[in-house]
Amino acid sequence: MNFVFQNFVIPSGSMEKTLLIGDHVLVDRITFAPPIGWAPFVHYREPQRGDVIVFYKPNPETPDLILVKRLIGVPGDRIHLIHGVVYLNGVAQNESYAAMPKFSADPDDEYSPARDDFPTRGTPPGSFEVWSQALPSHVQGGDLVVPPGNFFAMGDNREHSADGRFWGFVPRGNILGRPLFNYWSFEATAAQMDAQGASLGARASSFFTTALHILNKTRWSRTGHLIR
Repeated sequence: MNFVFQNFVIPSGSMEKTLLIGDHVLVDRITFAPPIGWAPFVHYREPQRGDVIVFYKPNPETPDLILVKRLIGVPGDRIHLIHGVVYLNGVAQNESYAAMPKFSADPDDEYSPARDDFPTRGTPPGSFEVWSQALPSHVQGGDLVVPPGNFFAMGDNREHSADGRFWGFVPRGNILGRPLFNYWSFEATAAQMDAQGASLGARASSFFTTALHILNKTRWSRTGHLIR
């Protein structure tokens, strides 16, 4: 199964509303894999702008951490943000799925120049130091230029997403696949998802909680929901 399809659970709200915390998705591991000569009938292609991708986080401190984000830029693309709006090769993008800065009681939803006017103000607070040092070498005329063999990805919930603005580019070799659809969705919080991995006892408690509430907390309308 790991070579063709893989299940993946969404642990955070960085991709809302496309993907919700507690969504269980089936990931296609074939489409972005290197072509195999003995299987010419299998469709292969390179990742494209707009794809939702699953990948290993490009951070040596957490080499096995798997993330899901939306692919914004491919090699050679020039990207910058103004007040949260993505400009791709000089053209403002109409991203209906993306959350923009807004007036809110949550300070993370408010406009943040370092995060929402990227990269002209450098990296946002909380960025990895290695990326903060490398960023200037990838900026030309106020644009972030995606280097060969790399991609730039961001979460749809832009104000609550630690994404490429914070840790840089996604190497091609880090990309595992793309989520196809939800096979099950269960209401949960990010704290509850984090607790599942804390200990054996926490996992057992989570299992019994899920079993107890499987009927009333399952998001039935999201079953079979295609991910775009």
